[in-house]
Amino acid sequence: MPGARPSYTALVLVLSLVLMIAFADLAQGYNKLHPRDCKPRCTYRCSATSHKKTCMFFCQKCCAKCLCLPAGVYGSKKSCACYNNWKTQQGKPKCP
Repeated sequence: MPGARPSYTALVLVLSLVLMIAFADLAQGYNKLHPRDCKPRCTYRCSATSHKKTCMFFCQKCCAKCLCLPAGVYGSKKSCACYNNWKTQQGKPKCP
Protein backbone atom coordinates (compact mmCIF):
# COMPACT_ATOMS: atom_id res chain seq x y z
CA MET A 1 0.00 0.00 0.00
CA PRO A 2 1.64 3.30 -1.02
CA GLY A 3 2.28 5.77 1.77
CA ALA A 4 1.87 3.16 4.52
CA ARG A 5 5.62 3.03 5.25
CA PRO A 6 7.89 6.04 5.53
CA SER A 7 10.18 6.32 2.58
CA TYR A 8 13.87 5.63 2.89
CA THR A 9 14.64 9.24 1.95
CA ALA A 10 12.45 10.61 4.76
CA LEU A 11 14.11 8.26 7.25
CA VAL A 12 17.59 9.37 6.16
CA LEU A 13 16.52 13.00 6.33
CA VAL A 14 15.18 12.68 9.87
CA LEU A 15 18.29 10.78 11.01
CA SER A 16 20.55 13.42 9.44
CA LEU A 17 18.64 16.19 11.17
CA VAL A 18 18.98 14.47 14.55
CA LEU A 19 22.73 14.01 14.02
CA MET A 20 23.19 17.63 12.95
CA ILE A 21 21.44 18.86 16.09
CA ALA A 22 23.54 16.57 18.29
CA PHE A 23 26.82 17.69 16.71
CA ALA A 24 25.80 21.37 16.81
CA ASP A 25 25.28 21.06 20.57
CA LEU A 26 28.69 19.42 20.93
CA ALA A 27 30.41 22.09 18.84
CA GLN A 28 28.74 24.90 20.75
CA GLY A 29 29.76 23.43 24.10
CA TYR A 30 33.30 22.61 22.98
CA ASN A 31 34.85 25.81 24.29
CA LYS A 32 32.85 25.88 27.52
CA LEU A 33 35.28 25.17 30.34
CA HIS A 34 35.17 24.78 34.07
CA PRO A 35 37.61 26.94 36.05
CA ARG A 36 39.54 23.78 36.97
CA ASP A 37 40.26 23.20 33.26
CA CYS A 38 42.00 26.55 32.83
CA LYS A 39 45.45 25.82 34.26
CA PRO A 40 46.32 22.87 31.99
CA ARG A 41 44.89 24.61 28.93
CA CYS A 42 46.73 27.84 29.74
CA THR A 43 49.95 25.86 30.22
CA TYR A 44 49.63 24.77 26.59
CA ARG A 45 48.46 28.20 25.37
CA CYS A 46 51.47 29.90 27.01
CA SER A 47 54.01 27.23 26.03
CA ALA A 48 55.43 29.18 23.07
CA THR A 49 56.04 32.51 24.84
CA SER A 50 59.16 33.65 26.67
CA HIS A 51 56.92 35.48 29.22
CA LYS A 52 55.35 32.36 30.71
CA LYS A 53 54.58 33.74 34.19
CA THR A 54 52.73 36.82 32.86
CA CYS A 55 51.00 34.80 30.18
CA MET A 56 49.82 32.19 32.69
CA PHE A 57 48.51 34.87 35.08
CA PHE A 58 46.41 36.64 32.46
CA CYS A 59 45.41 33.47 30.62
CA GLN A 60 44.02 31.90 33.79
CA LYS A 61 42.26 35.14 34.75
CA CYS A 62 40.65 35.42 31.31
CA CYS A 63 39.79 31.72 31.15
CA ALA A 64 38.12 31.80 34.58
CA LYS A 65 36.04 34.86 33.64
CA CYS A 66 35.13 33.79 30.09
CA LEU A 67 35.03 30.01 30.61
CA CYS A 68 36.52 29.51 27.17
CA LEU A 69 40.01 29.54 25.73
CA PRO A 70 41.02 29.87 22.08
CA ALA A 71 42.73 26.90 20.48
CA GLY A 72 46.46 26.90 19.85
CA VAL A 73 49.35 28.80 21.35
CA TYR A 74 48.67 32.13 19.63
CA GLY A 75 45.79 33.97 17.99
CA SER A 76 42.44 32.26 17.26
CA LYS A 77 40.80 34.63 19.74
CA LYS A 78 37.66 35.11 17.66
CA SER A 79 36.50 31.64 18.72
CA CYS A 80 35.96 33.07 22.22
CA ALA A 81 34.31 36.50 22.08
CA CYS A 82 34.74 37.34 25.77
CA TYR A 83 38.43 36.42 25.64
CA ASN A 84 38.87 38.42 22.44
CA ASN A 85 36.99 41.54 23.60
CA TRP A 86 38.35 41.97 27.14
CA LYS A 87 40.70 44.98 27.00
CA THR A 88 43.03 46.83 29.37
CA GLN A 89 42.35 50.45 30.35
CA GLN A 90 44.68 51.42 27.49
CA GLY A 91 42.51 49.50 25.01
CA LYS A 92 45.02 46.69 24.44
CA PRO A 93 44.01 43.00 24.62
CA LYS A 94 44.02 41.73 28.18
CA CYS A 95 44.03 38.06 27.29
CA PRO A 96 47.05 36.34 25.68
